[in-house]
Amino acid sequence: MRNLRLRLKDQRGFNLIELMIVIAIIGLLIGVGSIAWQAVIRSGNETTAAQSIDQIRKFQAQYASRNKGNFGTFDELIAKVSLDEKFKGESPVVNGYIFKMTVVQASSSAPASYAVNADPQVPEGISATGTRHFYTDSNLSTIKGTDENRPAKADDPSI
Repeated sequence: MRNLRLRLKDQRGFNLIELMIVIAIIGLLIGVGSIAWQAVIRSGNETTAAQSIDQIRKFQAQYASRNKGNFGTFDELIAKVSLDEKFKGESPVVNGYIFKMTVVQASSSAPASYAVNADPQVPEGISATGTRHFYTDSNLSTIKGTDENRPAKADDPSI
């Protein structure tokens, strides 16, 4: 019996306070890391949205060259010039951004035109998918962007 008491007395390990401190430090690291991770995801979504707008601009130029100067919708661009399938529909959501395209066909008084907006699905808060809004149209050779909480337009600065 005496040997058992000596063995139990000599056991080494962590006490409750030490374990609680380690758990608190791990919790703090997770809290800080998750905020940084969300910022990285938001930045990646914004970069992808700007690149997608640029691709759509290029695909519209290809489509117009094959269709007598007329521009196509998302579905027409998918079918004719190999735009990615994830842009299918009226207002596709891709990587946390909602894309909207307006296409005006040519008439006797005006040439054909298009405009594309990319707005974050969740623009504010901890779960924001992005904070920047993007825009381009058939008259621009660049992408416009804004940090304000509104859709971008042709008057905004280029990115």
